[in-house]
Order: sequence, then structure tokens, then C-alpha cells
Amino acid sequence: MQSGSSLKIKFIHSFAKKLRLTKPSKSAALHIDLCKATSPTDALQYLLHFARKPVEAESVEGVVRILLEHYYKESDNSVRLKIASLLGLLSKTQGFAPDCIVDDAINTLNNEKSHQVLAQLLGTLLIIGTQLPDKIAVIQRLIDVACKHLSSTYFGVRNKCLQLLGCLGTVDKPLSKETDAGPGAQTSHVRDVQSVISDYFQDQDPRVRTAAIKAMLQLHERGMKIQQTIYNQACKLLSDDYEQVRSAAVQMVWVLSQLYPESIVPIPSSNEEIRLVDDSFGKICHMVSDGSWVVRVQAAKLLGSMHQVSPHFLEQTLDKKLMSDLRRKRTAHERAKELYASGEFSSGRRWADDAPKEKVDTSGVNLIDSGACGAFVHGLEDEMYEVRISAVEALCSLAQSSPSFAEKCLDFLVDMFNDEIEEVRLQSIHVLRQISTHITLREDQLDTVLAVLEDSSRDIREALHELLCYTNVSTKDCIQLALLELLKNLTKYPTDRNSVWKCLKFLGARHPTLVLPIVPELLSTHPYFDTPEPDMDDPAYIAVLVLVFNAAKSCPTMPALFSDHTFRHYAYLRDSLSHLVPHLRLPGRKQTASSGLEVSGVGSGSLESAQNFLQDSLIRVSALQNLETPGAQDLLEFTIRDLLRLGELQTELAGSADFCATYLHCQLLLTKALQEKLWTMAVPLYLKQNAKVSTAARQILDETYKLEFLYSGLETQQIATIHNVRLQAKALQLILMARSKRGVDRVLGVCEKFLQDVESFQRLFMTELPHFQDSFVEKLLELMPRLTACKPLDLVKILQTTLRQSRFIHLKLPEQIHRASATIIEPTGESDNPLKFTSGLVVALDIDATLEHVQDPQTTVKVQVLYPDGQSHIIHPKPGDFRTPGPGRVRLITQVYLSHSAWTEACQVEVRLLLAYSSSSSKPSASKPAWNESMDGLPTSESCIEGTIHLSKPVKVFIMPKPARR
Repeated sequence: MQSGSSLKIKFIHSFAKKLRLTKPSKSAALHIDLCKATSPTDALQYLLHFARKPVEAESVEGVVRILLEHYYKESDNSVRLKIASLLGLLSKTQGFAPDCIVDDAINTLNNEKSHQVLAQLLGTLLIIGTQLPDKIAVIQRLIDVACKHLSSTYFGVRNKCLQLLGCLGTVDKPLSKETDAGPGAQTSHVRDVQSVISDYFQDQDPRVRTAAIKAMLQLHERGMKIQQTIYNQACKLLSDDYEQVRSAAVQMVWVLSQLYPESIVPIPSSNEEIRLVDDSFGKICHMVSDGSWVVRVQAAKLLGSMHQVSPHFLEQTLDKKLMSDLRRKRTAHERAKELYASGEFSSGRRWADDAPKEKVDTSGVNLIDSGACGAFVHGLEDEMYEVRISAVEALCSLAQSSPSFAEKCLDFLVDMFNDEIEEVRLQSIHVLRQISTHITLREDQLDTVLAVLEDSSRDIREALHELLCYTNVSTKDCIQLALLELLKNLTKYPTDRNSVWKCLKFLGARHPTLVLPIVPELLSTHPYFDTPEPDMDDPAYIAVLVLVFNAAKSCPTMPALFSDHTFRHYAYLRDSLSHLVPHLRLPGRKQTASSGLEVSGVGSGSLESAQNFLQDSLIRVSALQNLETPGAQDLLEFTIRDLLRLGELQTELAGSADFCATYLHCQLLLTKALQEKLWTMAVPLYLKQNAKVSTAARQILDETYKLEFLYSGLETQQIATIHNVRLQAKALQLILMARSKRGVDRVLGVCEKFLQDVESFQRLFMTELPHFQDSFVEKLLELMPRLTACKPLDLVKILQTTLRQSRFIHLKLPEQIHRASATIIEPTGESDNPLKFTSGLVVALDIDATLEHVQDPQTTVKVQVLYPDGQSHIIHPKPGDFRTPGPGRVRLITQVYLSHSAWTEACQVEVRLLLAYSSSSSKPSASKPAWNESMDGLPTSESCIEGTIHLSKPVKVFIMPKPARR
């Protein structure tokens, strides 16, 4: 009896254990649903509903078996099509190896009569093949299946077969393809995958021809070298009747021109030969005049990447007339030889027998198709603005690698400044800016360029200012013309003030010898008579001084032409606009402390010494093993002070110096917090003394978020170090909470969250753990089994001991660190005139700010408005409000709407920029199931924003909400 009861108990326990481990079967539920279906429509509904639910990797095989079972029973094509589609989606499930369903998937092809279902099944096989790149035998079977079905009469099946060959085919493995599909004889011979695909370049269906070219391009993308013999076939397809075929053929010709640029190809109907890259360049040029604007755009873009083309072919694209250089001409020796062989010279008996051949003979041999002449002229004059933009970008790319071509295309680019589409004008300005090092503007060209300053678009005007910063002009009249037009721009658009000043700064620095002769005229000085002193509040006068002072930096004779008030104005501007006015060595004048970094000895030439100072400071701190030793905290404080000062003096090292100073400040705060006397106090006394430590913990947390999200260029090791400090701050907060006895449940929840953070650290930074010996996080990971099992109060005691015993982690700097920053240009905050509006309504406030080194500004940058009564509003700028004038720089031009109830007097509101962050954004995202791919394009929700960091200094604006009139 006893043994029987024990057996019974064991059986019950084993049964209960099985019940606990068993999960609801997805395959069983699907089987029940499909069995309930009374019509194909019901079955489709069940399959669509099932496709919305994720399937675990261990359940996929069972689900596939159910689907295949129903597939063989189903007679409706639409249901079988959906099942075939689901098989492909299930094959992409992470953690599932689809090689176990290859045989079943191939078997379904044998009895399938529907062409659409057959095409879908081939698509499923393609997905399976891409999931199993190392299974050579499986890949070979799939290729054989594709070759077998290439003879299908349905274009969709042939398309999928070609796509499968392009994605899975290999060059070294020959294929055996049946050539005669007759019922009697079937002969086979070994063929290469490229020759099989190229056979379908001449298919009767344009969709198949397109698929064949794309399959060949897919082979190229996978690293396989395409055979040169395909070039002639691809060139014939450039004249195909269908747009998609011509588009793919253009891409194919370009690929071959990059693979075999120096190969020699014959010219049709002649005995002449030409380089393949030149021949393909001419053919792609011809496609710029194609009937489809999509093909024209593609051809224009590809021309910009053909840098190996011969110069005379390149220059022909700017002239609609065929140059004589592009016609095969006989040399003098060949002509003399012909005359000698004929035995006669010109006798005058035959009319014009020795007349020069100025006119191109249409029957002559042209090395370039006459339709390709002036390709860029055609592209720049195209009716579609997309083609014009592509042509402008291609000109830029080619001009950057050929200074002579840059000079020749200058007139064409300047003409594009008058285009009717703003986007084309803007792109033309950007392009001219990129090739400005190769060109010098003439006066007539500069006149055309400066006419754009009348444009109402702020983006256009500022892009032109940026262009003038880096442009060379030829005469002093050009300098005067540019200055005059910029001053007109300043009068018409006062908000362009900073941009115009910056433009004149670079214009003067680039042309000191041209500015020198016109200095007396610019400053209105006279050799005998005193002239009135200009008003220093005039932006136009400041603009002239910025031009002159920057030119004087490279021209030591210029200060002799200055009057006394000019020297006073220089001292004033040197202090107020030091970023625009350089340091000048003025004769007979004492150098002041405000003369900048050059006087202090820490200038651009001492960048190397500044880097050495930064490294020495870090090495000096790294010698500290324990921050509680006497003098350690003083050394930290002095080092932080030195690093902050270094960041002010050396802008190139500002990011690295501020980053190190902030990290050391976190360590200093943590050390001071752990040394407080309150840790030995009784709890009643402690409750009155914990404010200082609590504030320090909160401050350390804030600083770690700044370290992680405010600085770019960090490596994984630095991010792991920041997370280690953050864990220390969270542990400190947990200890404070436990000692204050705010409730066991709350402490328990915080403990669980803390342990999750530790596990997350181990998962994210597993490779960096060797760098954290004797650190806080390493000690926690060693104690992890004990921490998960102990009570909250025991956990707190362990954390307190571990915090005091953990070693200081030394910081290793990466190559370059940039600190994200923002400067609000408008509003300036200097006006005393309030913005008046009726209470309850809104007033628009224009915001103009520059952002430096901000990552993903469209989603992270916010505008905060703080009202005098403590209300705070956060505004999210539209993505279109962000412009990118240069690398690492972003311009924000937007409007925020202010509103409030009536006030008795005008008050100031604070406007500043914030950087929103989420700690989850820095972690690698978990993989999503295949059927959720459609959700990728949705914007991130605001709930994922964890906090904000101040990105700019606040600007105060006077506003006055008035009561509404009755």
C-alpha cells in the first residue's frame, strides 16, 4: 500500500509538472480554426487573423505542418496563395531553422497548377534560401528548381525564378539547364548562371527582361564579377520600348563601365576602337534625352560617378554641337601616304579637292553618339525639376575631380540660380559652394550670383552667403559690388544680420589685397580733413568694419589707413563680436587681455600642447586608487577647474575636456556623499540630514544622462563607464529610501528595478566587463545570486558596503568627442518693447537657432517656454523647420505660439531649447517578428521620452497679454 501510494504521488507530481510546462499550442488552435471554415472566405479570414499574431520559434514547425496539410486539401487558389505567403513569413522567424521544411516546400511545386500560387511558392523558397546561406546542398536544390521552372509561360513564375538565381546563384557552380522542352528529346549541357540569366534579356515580356537585368545586378551586389560579354546585350536594351527595362539597362551599363573601364570595345560600322568607360559614358549621356523622366534622372545621377572618362568626352557634354575632336581624323602621315599612293597632289583641276573639312560629315565615324552631345545642357534645361537637380549634382561630382571641367561648367551652374523652382536654385548654390576651390568668379558671373540676394526665401539667401564665404573674385570692383549688394540685403532683410556679417568676415580674409585699395572709400577717410564718426549701432557700418578688419589681418600696411575712431571701434568690436573680428597687431598700441587666445599663448599652434595637458591631467587622476585618501578630493577639484578652463581656451578640445570634467565631478560628488557623517547617525537624526546626499545622488544621475546623450563620438567602453556611475547613483538613492522607511512595498519595487538594471548592464556590456575589475558593477555581478535571494534590507546593507569598497574607474578618451550645443539667435532678448496681444489669443514668436553636433534633431530637440507664474510649455518643432547648412550643423527656424490670461504689466518669459532623451534609445532594440515590419515607419511615441537636458541658454522675451475689449 505504501509503495503504491508513493507511485501515485510521483505520477501526480510528474503530471502536474508537465501541465505547468505545456504552453497553448498555436498549431492546434490553427487546425481547429481551419477545420471550422465552411468556405474559402472563412479560411482566408482565419489565416489573416492568424498572421497578425506572433509565433514562437519552437511552434513554427508544427504550424507549418498544419498549413501544408490544409494546403493539399484546399482547392481554392486564393487560400493556397495565402498559405504559401505565410510559409515565407514563418521561415523568417528568428531562432527557427527552415531547412526542415525545404522538402515539403519543393514538393508543393510539383502538383501546383495555378501560376500565381506557383510564383508565391518560389518566393517562399527564395526566403528559405536567404535564411540558409551556408547550406550548399539546399541552395543547389533551389537553383535546380528555379532552372526547371524558367520555361513557364507565366511571367510571374519566370520573374521569381530569375530573382532566385540572382540571389542564390554562384559563379563557380555550373548549372545543367534543359534546352529542348519537347516531349520526346530533352538534351542538357553545362551552363553558367550568368549565361542562363542573360538568355532572358530578350524575353518577350518586358517584366521578365527587367527581372533578368536586376538578377544580374543582384549577382554583382553579392560580389560576383559580371562577364564583359554581357555589355553588348545591355547596350541593345537601352533602346527598349519599356521604361523599366531601359532603367535597369542603364544601371547595368554603368556597372560594367566600373568593372572594365580600360577594356577596348569596337565601334559599330567601323574599324575604330574605344575605351569601354568612354563608350558607356556616351550611351548613358544619350539616355539623358530619354522619353521617360525617371530614366533621365537615373542617367544624370550615374554620369556623376563616372570619373574615369576621358576629358574631351567630358567637355563634349557641355556643347550641343559635335566637336571635331570626337570625329576620327587622319594624321598628316596618313594623308601624305594616301597622296603618295595615288601618285598625285592637288592640281586645282578638281573642284575644292584640297578644301578644309570644317563641316562634320554625317557619314563620318563618330566616337560618341551625336545625341549624347550637350547631355548636361539637355539635363539642365529639362522640363522636370528632378532631372535638373540630378544634372546639377552630377556636374558637381565631376567638377570636383576635374578643375578644368569645373571652370567650363561654371556659367551653366550660375545660370541655374535663376531656375523657377526653389529647390533647384538651392541645390545649384550648394554645388557651386563645393567646387568653389577650383573657380574664380568674373564680374558678370558675380552679378548674376548676387541677384539671388533679392530672393524672398531665407534658405536661399543664407546659402548664397555661405557660397560667398568660400568664393574667389577677380577684381576690387567685384569686392565693391558684393559689399553693396550685401548691404542692400541687410537693409531689406534685417534678420540676415549675422549671416551677412559672417559672409563679409570670410570675404575680407580671402581678398586682403583687393580690399586694401578701397579702404579709404569704405571708411570715408580723407588725408587732410576730419570726417564725422559713424554710428556704431548701424549694422551696415559694422559690416564694413568686419570686412576691413579681417582683410587687415593678412595685410600689415592697412592699419596705417585707419583713423583714430576706427581703432576705438576695433577695440569695441573685438570685445563684443570676438567671433567676427580677429586679433590685429596694431603698431604703437598696447595689447590688451581681451586680444584672445593668441596673447595668452594658447592659440591654434599650441593644440598639441593642450592635448598633452589633457592626457597628463587624466594620468594624474588615474594614479588615485582610493578617493578617500587625504588630498585626493582637492586634486579632483583642481583637475576639474583646469579642464573647464582648457575647454574655454581650446574649442577643438572643448568636448573632450568638458566630458572629462563632468565625469570627474560625478566621482567627486559620490565620494563626498559616501563620506557624510549621516551614515553613522541614528535614523531619527538622519531624516533631517539626508537632503544633501539626496541632492548629490539626483545630481549624479542628471550628469550621467548628460554624459551619455549630450556628447557624440563615444565608444562602448565610455558608455559602459557612464552606466556604472549611474548604477552607483541609483544604489545611493535606494539606500536613502530604505533608511527613511517610506514603505516596504515601495522599497521592494525599487530593489527589483535595480536588479533588472544590473542584469541589463551585464547583457549590454558583456564584452566590456574585463575593463571593470574591482569596480562597483563587477562586485554586484559576483554577488548577484545572493542579491536575488536576500531580503530588501539585507540588499541595502550589501549595496552600502559595496559602494564604499568599489574602485574608481579611470576614463579612457576616444579619438574625438563633440558636445551638443545650441545658440538662440532670435529673439535676442535685448528689446524692452513687449509683445502685446489680447489675452486668450495667441502671438507668434519667431525662433532662429543654430545647433551643433546634435544627433537626430528632428525627434530630440524641443522648445521650452517658461511663464512668470511657473507654467511651462514644451513645443515640438516640425521636421521641416530644421535645415542642414553644413556637416554637424543644423539650423532651426520655427515659430512658437504664446498665450496667457491678462496681466497688469509686462513680464518676461524664458525661451530655451531642450534635448529630449530616453535611456532605451541607446540600447539595441529587440528583434521584431516578420509580420510586424509594417510598423517600422511609425513615429516614436512621446511616452518613450524619459527626460530633457538644457541645450541652450535661456532668452528672456517681454510679453504683455491685454484684457479683451468689451
